Amino acid sequence: MELKLGRCTVRSFRASDAPNLAEHANNRNVWITLRDRFPHPYQLADAEAFLGRVVGATPETTFAIAVDGAAVGAIGLELGEGEFRGTAEIGYWLGERFWGRGIASEVLRAVSDYAIATFSLHRIQAGIFPGNAASARVLEKAGYVLEGRFRKSIMKAGRPTDQLVYAIVQE
Repeated sequence: MELKLGRCTVRSFRASDAPNLAEHANNRNVWITLRDRFPHPYQLADAEAFLGRVVGATPETTFAIAVDGAAVGAIGLELGEGEFRGTAEIGYWLGERFWGRGIASEVLRAVSDYAIATFSLHRIQAGIFPGNAASARVLEKAGYVLEGRFRKSIMKAGRPTDQLVYAIVQE
């Protein structure tokens, strides 16, 4: 898959993306905004293990955010099953050097549209930590609406914390 956008490209991951992923993901400011399954520190072995899971996966639901050909972030979907079919959860991260350029908003809009069309979705949601104002702005710019706060619903850095849930719904 490849979506050429104005500021970047969203594309399938390649095994050769490992060094760039390790470089951009090994950042506490990136990690602190993500779920604990995202390791910190993030080493080359973590990038290689991640790519081993996503490269060639079917269906393809995890994509590289590339700037000038280099993977500098990721965006992915977890498709709902059973009674949750037709829905997905989306998550994304971007290397800190690329923050504040509108890349994340552009990527989120494009991948949301792609996912709705490709997987026949009627709802995509995203959960973020309350202190992540930048991600809240990204979601709102992409048309997502804040639906609620799930109090102390997730653990981050060993502590229970709230989760803000945003969603976009196809009527």
